[in-house]
Amino acid sequence: MISLRDNDLDDSKNPNISLVIPVFNEEETIEQLYSRLTKTLSSMNNPYEIIFVNDGSTDASPGLLRRLADRDDKVVVVTFNRNYGQHAAVMAGLGQSTGGVVVTMDADLQNPPEEVPRLVEKINEGYDVVGTRRKKRKDSTLRRFGSKMTNKIMKRVLRAPMRDYGCMLRAYRRDVVDSMCQCSEISTFVPALAVKFAANPTEIRVAHNPRQGGKTKYPFGNLVKLLVDLVIGFSMLPMRLMTVFGIVVSMFGIGFGFFLLIRRLIIGPEVEGIFTLFSILFVFIGLLFFAFGLMGEYIGRIYAEVRHRPRYLINEVYKKKKAKQDHAPPAMQKGCKL
Repeated sequence: MISLRDNDLDDSKNPNISLVIPVFNEEETIEQLYSRLTKTLSSMNNPYEIIFVNDGSTDASPGLLRRLADRDDKVVVVTFNRNYGQHAAVMAGLGQSTGGVVVTMDADLQNPPEEVPRLVEKINEGYDVVGTRRKKRKDSTLRRFGSKMTNKIMKRVLRAPMRDYGCMLRAYRRDVVDSMCQCSEISTFVPALAVKFAANPTEIRVAHNPRQGGKTKYPFGNLVKLLVDLVIGFSMLPMRLMTVFGIVVSMFGIGFGFFLLIRRLIIGPEVEGIFTLFSILFVFIGLLFFAFGLMGEYIGRIYAEVRHRPRYLINEVYKKKKAKQDHAPPAMQKGCKL
């Protein structure tokens, strides 16, 4: 039996453990995921709830999720009006959760549901965030390379003892979840955001299985985009690096100017090096445009935030105990709670 600390749950009517699972076109794995997950959670002898967030699926996933909710009152289905992305879906699920411990995981079964008790045990040891590191990954070489580079950069940016930010199988204590739900930025990355609020995070190794069905939602191009979002969203390091680079280039330019002046006085006018100068000029112009683009990324994010548009829109929250569908209030839901 795995029991949570008393101060994790003051209200006995609330489930002790909340599972948050984003779903986007996962019709091939939903039934198996539910079966394995309920078997694992039932063996823990703790009250629980399972929150599926339908992130604009276009296959049979919505119908399958509703049928699960119809036969199990521990299942909650949150439905978006369209696809907003994995991390928006996770944030919506965190907002619906009520457990003292919240566990997030993907629906593709690459992370075994049987690993959930190990995460809860770590929370019981006093950690407030438990991350996971995938051992013997079953992804493609290109995917593993992209993830490795992303994790190395994030470790330097966040300065946290985490080695795998790409694995969504993670556990959070209630106070960390509540802190994340107070954040209203449109673009966010849940594991990195949690580390910002964690006082005592840790990481454990977990099994990793081949994908059971469907296609990966993070091809290499999306990993690059994710990396840009992470670095810009959680650090001013790129801007500082460009400032340092600008100072170095300016000093180099002044020194090179003095060198050309002295050379002209000693040797006289010459035109042999004109193409070398053009080459150097083109390099600096390219870097200048890169700096403008980097500034544009930051300014664009500021613009997106000041418009105060919602992070996501919830169409409905479906539960068995309701006589009819629970419709979300009008559209301005950019936070977590309904």
